[in-house]
Amino acid sequence: ITQLQEADVLPIEDWNTRCELVNWQIVNCSTAANYFHVLRRQMRRPFRKPLVVIAPKKLLKLRDAGSDIEEFNQGLRFKRIIPDKWEKLANYDKVKKMVFCSGQVYYDLHNERVKN
Repeated sequence: ITQLQEADVLPIEDWNTRCELVNWQIVNCSTAANYFHVLRRQMRRPFRKPLVVIAPKKLLKLRDAGSDIEEFNQGLRFKRIIPDKWEKLANYDKVKKMVFCSGQVYYDLHNERVKN
């Protein structure tokens, strides 16, 4: 396992470019349960595939990124997409644009949305 120093941090776009030809898995977990499930999946696979976790240190301490204990149960899996549970979402027929984001970006956008 290799851990990059802070000076060696690469944008996720650079990781995607570097990994086009190799079979690496790049994840940016937005919740504690998702982080747990991706590590569990990595260990339980019958084959080895390099795993790159893109996660800021700030996200590890963020209370909103925590998970309920039920989300760690067996039978649950890594979620590739976590739907937004905000109660003030527009109806699907009124949606003109969708934004896919993960990690700290999601929580920053959510906090701005709650303020307004």
